[in-house]
Amino acid sequence: MATIKDVAALAGVSLGTASRVLSGSSQTSPDSRARVTAAAEQLNYIANGPARSLRRSRTDVLGLLVSDIRNPFFSELAHAAEREAQRRGYTVLLANADEDAAQEAAYLRTFASQRIDGLLIAPQGSDLTQLRSMRDSGLPLVFVDRSVDGIDVPTISTDNDEGVRSALTWLHGRGHREVAFVGGPPAVSTGSERRTAFLRIRDELGLSADPRLIAHGDFRTESGVEAMRAVLASGARPTAVLSADGLMTLGVGRALREESARQLGVVEIVSFDDLDWFSLVSPPISAVRNDATAIGRLGVAALVDVIEGRPAASHRVATSFVDRSAEAAAGAGA
Repeated sequence: MATIKDVAALAGVSLGTASRVLSGSSQTSPDSRARVTAAAEQLNYIANGPARSLRRSRTDVLGLLVSDIRNPFFSELAHAAEREAQRRGYTVLLANADEDAAQEAAYLRTFASQRIDGLLIAPQGSDLTQLRSMRDSGLPLVFVDRSVDGIDVPTISTDNDEGVRSALTWLHGRGHREVAFVGGPPAVSTGSERRTAFLRIRDELGLSADPRLIAHGDFRTESGVEAMRAVLASGARPTAVLSADGLMTLGVGRALREESARQLGVVEIVSFDDLDWFSLVSPPISAVRNDATAIGRLGVAALVDVIEGRPAASHRVATSFVDRSAEAAAGAGA
């Protein structure tokens, strides 16, 4: 793991200058700050001082780095984590990666340089270097919602396979065979797991294997619009679509509304993630309920166990399916 001496050497500055820049001191020139910051990023430097302090004393402060605070799932997760932490006597410092690996890396460096007792994180992708450095520094880590292959820390996540199965089984039972899938980014564990589950369960149920029915987004609204447009532009004609995330479901609905004012009643939408407004649209949207509250609460419990020297196991949180077809039928009858 890189040291502050390595950073100073690469930046071409003195050890004292590097130390002042990395500690946030303003008593350095803009050029020095730029060079030291660039060197630290290149070397994936993480300050070890706070980690050593953690072994000597407790601060009763936890870090929480979520993927996108605008996503209602992560807002709910953060709220639940904060309440559970408070119940256990901890304060939470919240940061937002905004589904951006570079922003995640910047916040990881910030958290590593602060005196926190442990960190909950919903990781962005598969970059192992910085996460390994943090783990090896002694800072307790727990993953929530997402995981990264090669980093062995407790992970509290959703049973993605169960959720996708419940949605596809429900659609199959309603007579759908041409089911589109708007998935998340394959580099993110939730995107990869939901896509893998979709392909396997689709084949088990005998649904259409037309590759034009599959497109991917980035778990944000606009990407759902673009992915659904791509499916429709390909010439595929799905009768239903499973969206792998609540915000992308909003985008899917927008794209279908662009296609035809009546299209939302033709293509049945099912969402992985249940948002409050799904019951208010016409027709209402059935959804896989992904228990963000349980994930946040169990994530904090696992992190506190690690901090206090107790074993902490990974856990898959069960999903449930919200069938709003009766509401849709009642609305149509009215």
